Amino acid sequence: MSKIDSAPFSYEGLDRVIHEKARLGLLTSLMAHPKGLAFGDLKQLCGLTDGNLSRHLAVLQEAGLVEMTKGYEGNRPHTTCRLTKAGRRRFLDYLAVLERLVRDAAKAAGREASLLGRLGIAST
Repeated sequence: MSKIDSAPFSYEGLDRVIHEKARLGLLTSLMAHPKGLAFGDLKQLCGLTDGNLSRHLAVLQEAGLVEMTKGYEGNRPHTTCRLTKAGRRRFLDYLAVLERLVRDAAKAAGREASLLGRLGIAST
């Protein structure tokens, strides 16, 4: 019996590197833009400061999920961020676990609503 079979609600695939609000937003933004996004665009899309964005990107880069290309556009520094192939796969795996969690929670909520209905109690 695998760990998943013996502990179905452990959700082992909820990767701690990904499962953080800012990093989840960053990865979702990058997933929607396969060619990558400029640092400033990511900053705006995710509502982060320069420092917060830099720190979260560093964590994702260290984990091999994101790659950054630094260069210049004219005389201005330009950083482009994109998901790595491994990052895309790991994020999709994470989303599959998250979908399972949502299905399990909805199923449990449905059972609860059904039981409450049979007992004549309004669910909130």
